[in-house]
Amino acid sequence: MNMKEHILTALMEQLNRWEELIASLSEAQIQTHLEPSEWTTKDVMAHLMAWQKRSIARLQAAQANREPEFPRWVPGVEPDSAEDPVLTNDWIYKTYREVLWPKIYADWKEGFLHFVDLAGSIPERDLTDESRYAWMDERPLALVLIASYDHHQEHFDKLTAWMREHEYKYKKGSA
Repeated sequence: MNMKEHILTALMEQLNRWEELIASLSEAQIQTHLEPSEWTTKDVMAHLMAWQKRSIARLQAAQANREPEFPRWVPGVEPDSAEDPVLTNDWIYKTYREVLWPKIYADWKEGFLHFVDLAGSIPERDLTDESRYAWMDERPLALVLIASYDHHQEHFDKLTAWMREHEYKYKKGSA
């Protein structure tokens, strides 16, 4: 198995883990605040979906051999800056908190599958060549795939740890 196939397989396994977790939850559980945070599982999924849009923009740019055209983002913050992630994540939360769960879930899943499809269409040599895309600043495009996997895993781990820690309360409030 080459590196590209390995990464794509890992991404699909990540999707399947999330799908299993989501399928095990009621809508009430999805809307339960993950105390002490104000965020819910829905908000976590919206967060992942918003960041995924940026990753998709990079893969679309690679596929079309152009600069990325990022989606609307935090006003006044450059899309690739390392400015305060708390500010960015707060903006994502406020932007998507009123969006209904079915839309968040559908957009996240559609985006994830589109991301994997785009990655599959890019030759492995283009994914691994550090000099292929000037806008990647001497980093291989494969890092976008790995970062998406890692970001999903980070939030999966946090969410499942929270669920284990609050199992009684979480189940009790999930009628």
